[in-house]
Amino acid sequence: MFTQLKEKIIAESKKLGIDKIGFASADSFEALKDSLVEQKKSGHTSGFEHPVIDERIYPDKIFDQPRSIIAIALAYPTRLPQPPQKIRGEKRGRFARASWGIDYHDILNERMARLIDFIKRESPETDGLTFKPMVDTGELIDVAVAQRAGLGFIGKNGLLITEEFGSYVYLGEIITNIPFEPDTPITSQCGSCTKCIDLCPTSCLLGDGRMNAQRCLSYQTQTKGMMPKEFRPKIRTIIYGCDICQEVCPYNKGKNFHFHREMTPEPDVVFPLLKPLLTISNKEFKQTYGHLAGSWRGKKPIQRNAIIALANARDTTAVPQLLKLIEDDPRPVIRGTAVWAVGELTRSANQHLLDFLIDRQSKETAEEVLQELTEVIAKLTE
Repeated sequence: MFTQLKEKIIAESKKLGIDKIGFASADSFEALKDSLVEQKKSGHTSGFEHPVIDERIYPDKIFDQPRSIIAIALAYPTRLPQPPQKIRGEKRGRFARASWGIDYHDILNERMARLIDFIKRESPETDGLTFKPMVDTGELIDVAVAQRAGLGFIGKNGLLITEEFGSYVYLGEIITNIPFEPDTPITSQCGSCTKCIDLCPTSCLLGDGRMNAQRCLSYQTQTKGMMPKEFRPKIRTIIYGCDICQEVCPYNKGKNFHFHREMTPEPDVVFPLLKPLLTISNKEFKQTYGHLAGSWRGKKPIQRNAIIALANARDTTAVPQLLKLIEDDPRPVIRGTAVWAVGELTRSANQHLLDFLIDRQSKETAEEVLQELTEVIAKLTE
């Protein structure tokens, strides 16, 4: 009875702008439990995941009588339609590709809502149908659902890799009590390739599709405290996310799809000028960047990352602004990061700069800022 409905859903999904769709059983993901427990015990989780492991692997703990899971994927672009405007003497940062265009959570939720409406209209049994859509902030593990539904395989970088679009896809899923015939899962096709593991600058990939999320640069750009010194040079001028393990993957070579208008990146927004970010107001930040997935943590992490990016770009013209942040900004993370950046950008200290830093040291109360001041002053007086 539901075979015909499944065929209708697949046909309709193409009309709705869903690039791949698959159907999985709602059986438990019990095989993942030991790994998830081990990851949490080892401190390899980011803290952004759903906190209850059992709810991540047992669909019946979050949904009444689940029978199937519908998995969808939308391909996103990897290249800008045109480069950002070049401005003499100004350095730009960069948002990773998954934050180009409108926040993918909004796009996927809109597609899934329309798909659910269609299923309700077309189902031969309209009474008692239930659905629970989710994107990566939900309980289930997106890549595990998508792999079981036959959308692709899970690579050694932990991402879902599709035949058509590589790993440049957004994923969503809908739990339902409709008993659809499941599709065939796809096993790993990575073979002996280890490019993502070998070229990860922080060695965060564990080799089996898992990672130490605490070492992932994408995670580090989303934290709100002081970024550990080890990671600061490694983010280069990326102010949100990281694409390295995708860029080096052979399955992603030549992949660039502009299927969805909402995902069209604005070059000057996703490659923003760095210095203006240091003084941007909350209102301006929301107006300019609020529609991006990369804005979800607010402006402070982006500003902190912009300071680091200016240091990595060797932009000495930013030093006056950095000194002003050290003196006036009320946030210790910003003051401390600015102190570090000044130390990176100053090859030889003049007495005026040293006097300024020593004066700030005498007035500073935040431990993280005092530590940066102590180290930079020592460096400049050697």
